[in-house]
Amino acid sequence: MSLTIRPETPDDAPAIATLTAAAFRTAPHTSHTEHFIVAALRRAGALHVSLVATEAGVVVGHVAISPVSISGGASGWFGLGPVSVLPDRQRRGIGSRLLEQALLELRAGGAAGCVVLGEPAFYGRFGFRADSGLVLPGVPAEYFLAVSFAGPRPRGTVAYHAAFEARD
Repeated sequence: MSLTIRPETPDDAPAIATLTAAAFRTAPHTSHTEHFIVAALRRAGALHVSLVATEAGVVVGHVAISPVSISGGASGWFGLGPVSVLPDRQRRGIGSRLLEQALLELRAGGAAGCVVLGEPAFYGRFGFRADSGLVLPGVPAEYFLAVSFAGPRPRGTVAYHAAFEARD
């Protein structure tokens, strides 16, 4: 099957919610609220990049990118996630293709950089690295990663959009 990556449309919202809940259902280190977070980001108009992967017209993957704030005052930084792929389609490169396209769009849009909370071995393939100058409170430093697109990396405490507190 041919994989297509495109911006989400309003009609995709129910499929994105279903696949995100399914993708994180058995994942370790999750609050199982990722589908609520995506919906809250959408309602707040904070989905800076929201792409879906489709096969034969069926949504099989999604990536969300939203703005973050950094206590040092840096602007143009974004947070990657959640990234979701239907369980039966995982480990086939769909998430990687979504990430590559989302990061291209961020760069093309003039973003300064992006952060992600995730597995260093996976996200390191896309240029993300741990940086002691950027802190996400309550998270082990080795799992909070950043990639800079322009200029030096800022220093400070990172805060995700309030939608990341969504619980329903």
